[in-house]
Amino acid sequence: MFPEYDVIVVGAGHAGCEAAAAAANMGSKVLLITMNMHTIAQMSCNPAMGGVAKGQIVREVDALGGQSGIVSDRTMIQFRMLNLSKGPAMWSPRCQSDRMLFAQEWRQILEDTPNVDFWQDTVKEVLVKDRRVVGVKTSLGIEIKSRSVVLTNGTFLNGLIHIGEKNFGGGRTGEKAATGITEQLKELGFESGRMKTGTPPRVDGRSLDYSKMEEQPGDEIAGGFSYKETRRLTKQRSCWITYTNEEVHEVLRTGFDKSPMFSGRIKGLGPRYCPSVEDKINRFADKDRHQIFVEPEGWNTVEVYVNGFSTSLPEDVQYEALRKIPGFENVRMFRPGYAIEYDFFPPTQLKLTLETQLLDNLYFAGQINGTTGYEEAACQGLIAGINAHRKVNEEDAFILKRSEAYIGVLIDDLINKGTEEPYRMFTSRAEYRTLLRQDNADIRLTEKGYSIGLADEERLANVREKVAQTDELIQELMQVKVQPEEVNQKLEELGTATIREKTSLYQLLKRPQLDIFHIKSLHPQFANWVSRFKSDAVEQAEIHIKYDSYIEKERLMVEKMSRMEDLLIIENFNYDNVGALSFEGREKLKRARPHTIGQASRISGVSPSDISVLMIYLGR
Repeated sequence: MFPEYDVIVVGAGHAGCEAAAAAANMGSKVLLITMNMHTIAQMSCNPAMGGVAKGQIVREVDALGGQSGIVSDRTMIQFRMLNLSKGPAMWSPRCQSDRMLFAQEWRQILEDTPNVDFWQDTVKEVLVKDRRVVGVKTSLGIEIKSRSVVLTNGTFLNGLIHIGEKNFGGGRTGEKAATGITEQLKELGFESGRMKTGTPPRVDGRSLDYSKMEEQPGDEIAGGFSYKETRRLTKQRSCWITYTNEEVHEVLRTGFDKSPMFSGRIKGLGPRYCPSVEDKINRFADKDRHQIFVEPEGWNTVEVYVNGFSTSLPEDVQYEALRKIPGFENVRMFRPGYAIEYDFFPPTQLKLTLETQLLDNLYFAGQINGTTGYEEAACQGLIAGINAHRKVNEEDAFILKRSEAYIGVLIDDLINKGTEEPYRMFTSRAEYRTLLRQDNADIRLTEKGYSIGLADEERLANVREKVAQTDELIQELMQVKVQPEEVNQKLEELGTATIREKTSLYQLLKRPQLDIFHIKSLHPQFANWVSRFKSDAVEQAEIHIKYDSYIEKERLMVEKMSRMEDLLIIENFNYDNVGALSFEGREKLKRARPHTIGQASRISGVSPSDISVLMIYLGR
């Protein structure tokens, strides 16, 4: 019935979709197995993509040739660039998505990919021969052979949903949990754990009074994620902001005795940075209100997502508390919020390719690795799909360094440090964030995506044109100079110091009070000349000029650290022979099996003295 596949992807969430698309577009024959063909790329939680650090990841996925940025651009209902008041390292694109269109668009892309086949079923176990995965077995008893398998099970592995004192098996509301895989992998020697996440109630937007809320419109000129020519929004839907209050908190407290979180019925660890509303009022008792984001779920639906009100309290308590929020006095609830517990596998059991250490040709991506968020899942799926394809074709592993991408930071953190709570990406996790901006992901990664056969020639041509235009514009700004009498009056009006001698536009643009539009006003001929450049090249040139010293400082840091990354540790190195290593350091190194001294230095529990000992032993 089935041929032998190159790659089987189990699960069709954000990780699974990217894995399947990447492997297929690189030439592998792919089978995507999902429990429900109607929930491919389902946005299980909030209908949005991007945000702080997450937007950078979506741009990186796009630059490499992934699909999440394109899908987001085609299905967004609002776009905002966050943190524009801060430096460009913090600028982060975010969009509000149409939930139904997002899933529909992803499915269409996969169906239009010739190398992707589909099968609706539940995978019960992976087929193993000589410590190598050779396929999967489904709940129907069907064995399907494959040269590699990517598990992207999301929250479905032994998923348990909690609403007040009620709990029942499920991977998502209305969908059953997946059983069998965790038990098999534990028998094979894998370590597993439990994590918890949650979601808020959904409500009827027709029952809300928006006049009592603060409107949050999109950017005046909508941007996008993809570096390809995707359409841009000409109209947008607004989101809204309101707040809880003491009345809300009092109602919520009446349900604490029935809370699965406070009663101890939930054993899994939840996200510290995105707590439930009951957790917020318990941990931050001094705060008399908390922000609530009221987010529409699409163009043609009245369903609204109540962001900031994630809860697992009884449904009647949820309803009564919602009615105390300004604008929600007459709210009608579509469905209650809930918490969900699920199995994950500590990611320290993986290689940097996301292949497992215990079984060859088995890859994990997404929430199975202890992460949270669509964007974090998508980038893992992309890397797992790329490496599964390359492994079965006997090609070198594809690994991104911390200095090359947020994706590299995320995977390096997971493999070397592990995680004891759902891992979420923040800009603070990236020590080279001035280099890893959302505006230059194409420059950083498109060549790499093209070299492995994923990014197409159109992308490569676009990024090369952008680089050429950026360089040309910077050179022109260096060469064009203005006299004091030409610009001093304007400089005073702009609140910046006058000049005493002939000065280049390049030097003037370095001033924090001036941007490229001010420079154009200072030199009309330059304004005419610069109009022929694309806006992304102009932005790139301005960022390089203003932040040149910071960028150069980070480049030097990267060069220094790369020396340690180049110091290879031989495969199967015997750490027991190095007597001067600390006991903890030795055990952590034996478990992680780092490839380089740099990777070893980032393993939690490996001290600087352990690294010194190791370098001396290796003759470095």
